[in-house]
Amino acid sequence: MSHAEVTIDGLPEHYATRRPEVDDAAAVAALLAEHQAAAKGTSGVDPEAVLVQLAGTGSWTRRQVLVHDPDGRLLAWLSVHDRAAGRTLVEVTVSPALDADESTTIAGHLFAAGERHARDIGRMRGLRTSLLDSGAYADDGRQQAWLEAAGYRQTRTWLQMTRPVSSDEASGLPAPREGVVVRPVDRHDDGLPVAQDLQAVHRVLEESFQDHFSSYRESFPEFVMRLREDPGHRWDHWWLATVETDEGPVPAGAVVSSVLRPDADGIPGSYVDYIGVHRRARGRGVAKALLHTVIADAARRGRNRVGLEVDADSPTGADGLYESMGWVTDYRTQSWHQDLDL
Repeated sequence: MSHAEVTIDGLPEHYATRRPEVDDAAAVAALLAEHQAAAKGTSGVDPEAVLVQLAGTGSWTRRQVLVHDPDGRLLAWLSVHDRAAGRTLVEVTVSPALDADESTTIAGHLFAAGERHARDIGRMRGLRTSLLDSGAYADDGRQQAWLEAAGYRQTRTWLQMTRPVSSDEASGLPAPREGVVVRPVDRHDDGLPVAQDLQAVHRVLEESFQDHFSSYRESFPEFVMRLREDPGHRWDHWWLATVETDEGPVPAGAVVSSVLRPDADGIPGSYVDYIGVHRRARGRGVAKALLHTVIADAARRGRNRVGLEVDADSPTGADGLYESMGWVTDYRTQSWHQDLDL
């Protein structure tokens, strides 16, 4: 990324802007933690994930800007993520220590820069339209006001849920219903996954979410690359469910999970990144079987919790399923979208 690409048009001259480097990870993690504490009362920043996004593999699909004051103090961070064809994720984080006028000024310039970079990405991809995707914590009126001023609209609310895991759940959970099989994706002797199974997981998830909110087509390479950016990604955390039919077993559902960083007690958890059940298999207990698999796996690994995110208005009533299985809502987040005509 060139220096010109990280310049924020119109930002007052006493602010300095530059692209992030490896040594900025600690300061950016502290900025995120400060923002989270002010927006939702707690923080849970993973420093390793921040480093990957700033200067590791996660930086390859992102354009990023840091804003400093004249004394070199980090004030804000912009990340523009080329997530998939037709979808750009714009994240703006501004220190809550700033007064309202200063923070609003910086945020306005960063959101404008985010749109400019998103348009550039869309044109490079040869697109006619694109979607800007951003978000806010449900209780963060400051971020919501900035999003509205930048032309975004609030489109959805998400429940961030957690379920405790006990050691006896390693083997004491119900088995799948008859005709339902859940298995890990096949792997080669070197531990790498078999491509056919990965493609089956991707296909099942894509088809499962076709009738869900804001569904969009993400290519197989984009899907795999994005998940591998997460430091918690593990190939042995992918599972595929099949159901028996007259033609034999067919893919019916899939779940991809990852490792959560240790909590205050030093114990890691598991996180459900994706879970989907194909429409042809709904009502056969596939979702429960997949969730039981993740819970049992977490228990066997000595983890103490499983986290996930669910649409508060899910057409499948997934939130009710999760609550019935012991998940509780920790906090809520919102999606904010803006359509771009390129």
